[in-house]
Formats: sequence, C-alpha cells, structure tokens
Amino acid sequence: MQHASLENGRWAELSFPQQMANIGSETSRVLKALEAGKESRAQSAFARFQELIDLTIRYGRSGESKRARSAMWEELCRFRELYCAAFEKRNLPELAAANRYLDQFASIR
Repeated sequence: MQHASLENGRWAELSFPQQMANIGSETSRVLKALEAGKESRAQSAFARFQELIDLTIRYGRSGESKRARSAMWEELCRFRELYCAAFEKRNLPELAAANRYLDQFASIR
C-alpha cells in the first residue's frame, strides 16, 4: 500500500471534495501515462487510484446521514467499477471523461 499513512484516520479527516481531488490526481496520472505509452507508470497510478477510492469507500464521511452515506457509497462503488473496466480496456475516452469529472473537485478543495 502506497498510502498506508492515510489509513490511520488521516484520510477520513479530509473533506469529500479533497478526497475526490486526490483520487483525480491519480486518474490524471493514469491517463497521461497511457497516452505516453508508459504502461508501468499507468499501472502504478492505477494502483494508487484503487487505494484512494477504496479508502473513501471504506471510511466515507461519518458526518453524513445514513441515507446519504449509502447513496455516496453506491456511487463510489459504481464509479470504481466503471473506471476499472475502462482501464482494463484501455478506453482513453472513458478514462478522460472520468478525469474531467474528478477535475471539478480540485476547484472545490
């Protein structure tokens, strides 16, 4: 795990937009590496993406209502599923669309 220090509770202290912006940093790295033909870098960034989204799914935002957490959890799991499928297929347009979605969170930070 590359982000082991975040699992001790630091990740849950970040706001949801901060978490998503950090996830977006990794998706951006994935896309740039694939576009440059750097498979090893893409794999590393993809592994970090998985770690961060899994931390977000696992720890969520405790201040949210149970219903809001459930809806967020479902959306994050679906996003993870779609992103992983796009990565597996090396579908650059889908990866770019996911990255544009996550870019919105960088301006909220």
